[in-house]
Amino acid sequence: MRSLSIDVLKIILAFFVVFLHMHVLRDTYPSLSYVLVNGLFRMAVPVFLIISGYYFFYIDEVKRLKKWSLRILLLYIIWSVVYFQFWKEKDSRVLNILFGYHHLWYLIGTFFAGLVLFTLRKSSVKVVITLIVLFFCCGYTIQLLGNIHYFKGSFDKTINLYPTYRNFLFVCFPFLAIGFLIKKLEIDMRRKPSLFMVLFSVGLVIFEAFFNYSVLHLNQKESIDLLFSLLLACPVLFLYCKNLPAKTDSKILASISTAIYLIHPLWMELILKSPYPSIQQYQNILFAIGLLTSSLLLVLINRKLKYLL
Repeated sequence: MRSLSIDVLKIILAFFVVFLHMHVLRDTYPSLSYVLVNGLFRMAVPVFLIISGYYFFYIDEVKRLKKWSLRILLLYIIWSVVYFQFWKEKDSRVLNILFGYHHLWYLIGTFFAGLVLFTLRKSSVKVVITLIVLFFCCGYTIQLLGNIHYFKGSFDKTINLYPTYRNFLFVCFPFLAIGFLIKKLEIDMRRKPSLFMVLFSVGLVIFEAFFNYSVLHLNQKESIDLLFSLLLACPVLFLYCKNLPAKTDSKILASISTAIYLIHPLWMELILKSPYPSIQQYQNILFAIGLLTSSLLLVLINRKLKYLL
């Protein structure tokens, strides 16, 4: 049986990613938009990684690793081909291939992070925790130096490139490893956070985002992927949902969440960026209908092909 609460959580997180990429409320309520887009919604990818890391514990032999790796790579290749038409001339094709176009960085990042984690699976807990903190702090520091534009010229442009800090080592590995340790140490069996703890930790994420906006005055148009509060809030949210009793034997919700994540930028290009006034007038409704319909269709097609989700 599957955890229904985790599958529902995945749906919510998938929409967090959608709203994040839409930059909701940026033009009407900029401060609220920042707290959401560079705060609350940033919980989505880390929690996805923690969930993946939790079940990665069962990848305990090379044969299983090959099967897991092949599935991730096939997903990455298929969807890279789908989005190839949207690569801009100014985009570096090498960077897009190695680090992933737009949201596909998550797939290739998870792939390489999984290889690192598999190599370290028999290492001591202290070693893994040390690497989690070290890599996360490296990514956070690079991101912060980039966002405050501490350096000038070409070096500033380099560290502000997403792959410089948003990659398999600085983002994907820390949270994937956290999920792995939760399962390895059976923390989900011994620790059951209260709803108050969840709300408190999520509040810390919102507070840190507000601090970045109002005190550090970080540019609203520059992304913040790493927040220190995510190290607490994301595991707590996962543990809370994991321990809810609701169960299901269907994978449809999990599949829909994956479909929403993978296909939503396509609809953003087709609908939200459409130059036609007739579409612009109803773009939000058309976007929602197109996204949900195509996601359900993908789930049905995937039952036959098995490689789309």
